Amino acid sequence: MNPLGTGDPLRLGPYRLSGVLGEGGMGKVYVGQDASGTLAAVKVLKPELAHDTNLAQRFVREAQAAQAVHSPGVAAVLGAWTEGGRPWIATEFLAGLTLDQAVEGFGPLPEPAVRALAASLARTLVDIHAAGFVHRDLKPPNIVLTSGGPRVIDFGIARPEHGLTLTTTGQVPVTPGYGAPEQVLGQRVAPPADVFSLGAVLVYAATGRRAFDGGHVAAVQYAVVHDEPQLTGIPADLAALIAPCLAKDPARRPTPPQITQAMAPPKGAEQAWRRGAFADAIKKRERGARELTTQATGVPGAPGTDPGPSVGRRRLLTGLAAGGVVVAAAGGAGAWWLAGRGSGGSEAKPPVKNDPFDIPPAARTPEQAFEKNIGGTSVTLGQPSVVWNLKDEADVYSPALLPVRDVLVVGTARGGVGAYDVRTGDLRWHAPSARPKANYLSLSDRLVACADDKGALRTYVASTGVSKWTCVDADAESLLAADDEAVYCVTKSGRLRSIGRADAKVRWTVRAPAEFRDQGLMMTSVAARGRLVTATNNAKLLVIDTSDGSVAWTRTATAKIDVSPAVVGDIVYVNGQTLEARRLGDGKVVWSAKIKEPKYEGTYWGPPTVRDGAVYVCGGDFPRRLDARDGSEKWKSYWTADQNWPVLPQGHGAWSLDTDTSIKVAKKLNLNTVRASDGERTWSYDLPVADNQQIAADGNRVFVMVDSDLYAFTVF
Repeated sequence: MNPLGTGDPLRLGPYRLSGVLGEGGMGKVYVGQDASGTLAAVKVLKPELAHDTNLAQRFVREAQAAQAVHSPGVAAVLGAWTEGGRPWIATEFLAGLTLDQAVEGFGPLPEPAVRALAASLARTLVDIHAAGFVHRDLKPPNIVLTSGGPRVIDFGIARPEHGLTLTTTGQVPVTPGYGAPEQVLGQRVAPPADVFSLGAVLVYAATGRRAFDGGHVAAVQYAVVHDEPQLTGIPADLAALIAPCLAKDPARRPTPPQITQAMAPPKGAEQAWRRGAFADAIKKRERGARELTTQATGVPGAPGTDPGPSVGRRRLLTGLAAGGVVVAAAGGAGAWWLAGRGSGGSEAKPPVKNDPFDIPPAARTPEQAFEKNIGGTSVTLGQPSVVWNLKDEADVYSPALLPVRDVLVVGTARGGVGAYDVRTGDLRWHAPSARPKANYLSLSDRLVACADDKGALRTYVASTGVSKWTCVDADAESLLAADDEAVYCVTKSGRLRSIGRADAKVRWTVRAPAEFRDQGLMMTSVAARGRLVTATNNAKLLVIDTSDGSVAWTRTATAKIDVSPAVVGDIVYVNGQTLEARRLGDGKVVWSAKIKEPKYEGTYWGPPTVRDGAVYVCGGDFPRRLDARDGSEKWKSYWTADQNWPVLPQGHGAWSLDTDTSIKVAKKLNLNTVRASDGERTWSYDLPVADNQQIAADGNRVFVMVDSDLYAFTVF
């Protein structure tokens, strides 16, 4: 959860707002509490859109649809205001696992649980259709598993059943593989469309894969309209019940009451949401929500029970919003967040001066103005302007440039780690005891974590350098990654260690599997959604379950290639001789791409950068843009780049470094820019060749380190 910012309301109706859960094109979702302590996810139309008649009407329709459906299987609407001002919808605050997270984290559901899921969702569809609506977007992320059973969320595109799915203007989104054939074709949609989506959901729940798949969206949609569903691996009697739901002809699909009767789950099948591994994860998040409500009202969540030690309200909110599944039933912007697996909040302390866990909110990122005239032609290139340049300021061996909102963090030539103002290059703060070669990490853009010579893990407020919590027991040789729960490091004895951010205590310490020991774990690791993804210097991949340090999955390789994984959503993108997209939960390959040009066989892909549905990456000496969904190439620039460095989108361009080897001894380093839309070269800037170079980008600036010199450049 992010703190409230300038322009955010403090209260909407009866709800006092505590923070921002998410933001999308139409609005924001806040966490709020009313006077009784009831938590709510409050979705608000952006003020600049409130005067757009079409968007305002869509928002009102969404509220009306969500309010009209009364069912135990949907997240309840607690209140709404649609008349003037800032329209808002308040819905139940659900803490649980979405179906896709449950399947990815714990595997496909057994047959009894699939039957129970089918019967429950079919009963909910009966209620939705009885209210005169078609949900139109039933899919695993829109199904939340709670201890009381599945709940359907997101009525953002629900419409009365007489409405069309697609129009020439303003198309309604159809999730590939889950939308019915009539939705794909833009025909009239009725309740049978939701039955088709239910069938596709059940295939996923039973197998962990989609009923219709393909290399790209068009192939998936073609399969939905023309191909038979993939039911391999589903027990025959269950497959016989699911297949009719996926009939191409809506008239041949069963009705929801028929599905409820046919599935007839065995007695006790509903215990799937109350017992077992993912049921335990659900209960943990729901306990956190109850504790937060208890603090607001002073009334324990369960009469006659010991409420236990109190947990800091701020930490509970942060844990629930950043780590738990927070659901706004009205859907749209930022409707849910997947659950982390940490140890939760620590015991609350009375207010003390300089509390090391009293962390201020992240600073605002000051954005540099775009250069309007990029200059240059296809023959003569323009060049970016230098915002600022520092000579002999950086540590040559700094492992990275780390932009954190309003500062750029890097090792300094005077020793330790420093933070420089991104606007001016002025030194804002300096931590002389920090060891730059051990790496430094951003903790939610609020803190910077470093290790000192004794292995202690130290944290500093990113914007000011004020010292905060320290873990003297970290014994950190190098820092790997951080998520909302913990910081992960390699100890001086070569073990992997997790240190909780809520209490600065060691959570677990494990030895890496034998084949990964003494392999040199890379500091370009990433932690997200319950997984720590790290690589070795010979391209092996080790993925750790962050809850206990156990091995989730691995990838073996033999190439001497530095691997830099990137995680977006539930997918991890990994470079090497092939560029792969793998499921974060279990490592299953979603797609892989090779460099197709024969003359570049034996070369490799550089570090991937994923943004706005695209993968920017250097392959075969050239920057490329790939579709993040299937790895298809959108463009290849014919201006060279070095695979050792990433291709960074910033502004309207994509930036890369390349050493000019057109002469026998390289004498310059090129900072090149291509248009992000088509890969056409626009700018170039000559820098001196050095032993160590780094590149980073943020806030409409590109930062480059050349040995001990630092540069900040403008973008277009």
